[in-house]
Amino acid sequence: MVSVSIFYRKTLKFIFCLFIVQNTIAQEVSFLFLGDIMGHGPQIKAAWDDSLKRYNYDEVFQPVEQLISSVDFAIANLEVTLAGPPYKGYPQFSSPDDLAVACKNSGIDVLVTANNHSCDRGSNGIIKTVKVLDSLGIQHTGTFKNSQERDSLNLLVLEKKGIKVGLLNYTYGTNGIKFSSPTYVNLLDSTLIKKDIDNAHKQNLDKLIVFVHWGAEYKDLPNSYQKKYNQFLKDQGVDMVIGAHPHVVQPMLYEKQKGNNKEFLTVYSLGNFVSNQRDIRKDGGAVFRCSYKKNKKVKLKDKEFILTWVYKFSLSNKMHYQVLPCAHKKYNQSYFSSKADYKQMQNYITHARVLFKRENKGVSEGRPIPKIHMDKHEPVEIHATVPPKIISKVNFLKQAKTKKRKR
Repeated sequence: MVSVSIFYRKTLKFIFCLFIVQNTIAQEVSFLFLGDIMGHGPQIKAAWDDSLKRYNYDEVFQPVEQLISSVDFAIANLEVTLAGPPYKGYPQFSSPDDLAVACKNSGIDVLVTANNHSCDRGSNGIIKTVKVLDSLGIQHTGTFKNSQERDSLNLLVLEKKGIKVGLLNYTYGTNGIKFSSPTYVNLLDSTLIKKDIDNAHKQNLDKLIVFVHWGAEYKDLPNSYQKKYNQFLKDQGVDMVIGAHPHVVQPMLYEKQKGNNKEFLTVYSLGNFVSNQRDIRKDGGAVFRCSYKKNKKVKLKDKEFILTWVYKFSLSNKMHYQVLPCAHKKYNQSYFSSKADYKQMQNYITHARVLFKRENKGVSEGRPIPKIHMDKHEPVEIHATVPPKIISKVNFLKQAKTKKRKR
């Protein structure tokens, strides 16, 4: 009887300790950053579903849906407007709202909207894009319906599990098309940015991230303009800079500052997440996965990239697009309709790996699968798992106790 009581107490202590460990692990917030979501003419045409009589982009994201939905916050650059018909691609983009619906369905939580195509359809395009994202419950920053909303919504605060992260978004320009009142587009202006960052630091944030549209298109390495602005953002106390616009991947650099152990990370360009650009280097991109873990101080964890490649293929007299986590073993030669497609993907993988091996600092390649299969919503309760040996021993003692009573 005494031994049973002691064993039960030890079992309860074990379960309590397991609960504490799991609760500690929960103080970690995961992020996935995606590059340019483009909407070229052939993509729009391919998205039309004749059976549904509407546009449907879900198949584009399906191969990476599990990866996207496995993190707490997935953030991408929406490089089109959702301005309504006529739907067109380059040079002045307007995609169907269904593109944003597919982003939402895939697990994307945040779309940054400040880029060189923000003003492609004028003020109406900016306003309509914001309204569509609001209607879908997709968080966003970068462009605004008016200056008042810019003042109140510019800093997007992402908070979960006791960790509070701020996000700002800017672009180098809007292809010479100026935004007009009442709309507002965040431009790279050091005076404005300094003011925004100073205000952000007053919000009791754990970390501050800036998503920037910058750089020279189709260049593998950042230019002096990017490096200058990156240093400026670092000097202002920004913790992470994520870049887009070159449409090819560029280096990722992590550094821990001497003396205060402060961390700073830069992803110069994530490349294309999805587009119709088919030249080598432009036909793929990388997603950046990381997490912030809170243990007295909030620190970066799991800094890694995962390569993606856009598979464009014909089926039943119709073009299709899929974003593949291309290093996954599933996407071997047998997956593709032609050897040429597989070879093109392998060429992209080789180029990206060579570049990142030579230029990256502190950021390595991660496995193209979710680290933890989890729902975006936290569980209502935590179920501790008791090892089978303990369960067997408890059952044995219960049976022995029952037999003793029968005697």
